[in-house]
Amino acid sequence: MTLLAGSEVAADSAPARGNSFGRYALSRCFGALGSLVFMLVVSFFLFRVMPGDPARTLGRGRFSTPEQLEEFNRTYGLDQPLPQQFLTFLKNTLTGDLGISLRYRVPVSDLILDRMWPTILLVGTSTLLATMVGVWLGIRGAWNRGSKFDNVSTGTSLTLYAMPEWWLGLILIAVFAVGAGPIPGLFPTGGLHSVDADPSSLAGVLDTMRHLTLPVITLALAYLADYALIMRSSLLDELGEDYLTTARAKGLRDVQVRNRHAVRNALLPTTTLVALNIGFVVSGAITVETVFSIPGLGLLATEALSVPDYWVLQGTFLVASAGVILANLVANLVYGLLDPRVRT
Repeated sequence: MTLLAGSEVAADSAPARGNSFGRYALSRCFGALGSLVFMLVVSFFLFRVMPGDPARTLGRGRFSTPEQLEEFNRTYGLDQPLPQQFLTFLKNTLTGDLGISLRYRVPVSDLILDRMWPTILLVGTSTLLATMVGVWLGIRGAWNRGSKFDNVSTGTSLTLYAMPEWWLGLILIAVFAVGAGPIPGLFPTGGLHSVDADPSSLAGVLDTMRHLTLPVITLALAYLADYALIMRSSLLDELGEDYLTTARAKGLRDVQVRNRHAVRNALLPTTTLVALNIGFVVSGAITVETVFSIPGLGLLATEALSVPDYWVLQGTFLVASAGVILANLVANLVYGLLDPRVRT
């Protein structure tokens, strides 16, 4: 009877654990949906209260009569009541219609899709590089706390983190693109690829890699401290746990204790940070794209501010916000899988 009762309890507890994660995932999905709705509301009203008249801005003085201004407002739906504009905005957003760019005269969705891939290539590559190097620095620094390597790596990471990205980018351009002293100019000063290069060919791919070297290094150095310091702090918290002492008592070597036990548990906060930073890949690094003239979402937003191009600004804000919310949802779900304590 005791064995039967124990098996019944075990059978009941397994679905409970599954249901626990199911409820946790469902609550996080509803939370993300609520954030998306709130973001849509903010996006609509934020760009409606911005100063300036889109019709007069686009006309550049050409709309000299009230009839011309009225025709423009009718074309873009600006003459409708605000609630009706909001409903139209929701309908168009759900169908992928983000309006027509006032500057480029093309659909904003097409413009964003065209500019998104350079940003993903730039910021995605730099994030991956910063993650690998930063996690390695954090692990080695924490395992040898107080050593010369730990002090130098921590100090260097904090120094790079304190530098503005645009300033660091300009320094790299001055040294490695223009040339300084005995150092010749090795890389282009900006752009995604040369004018005469075919991006789909092998020579074009190599040319693109050469153009992206300095921007990627700039962002990787700026993000390095995030991963290095969080990984170092997480691993230091794990070093005093009893399970590491038990692992050593079983005869495991120091490297095995670190890699098999300590590092796996310390990676949880870093996993969350990686997922969250992936969301910022969509928004891009505005300053770096501007300094290096990379035709991504960051530079597009900068150009739209100069007009101002309301529909492009609204579209880039929507895409960037949705990317961060989606990445936050993925981070929460992954964390719930890795650490069951989070579910409760």
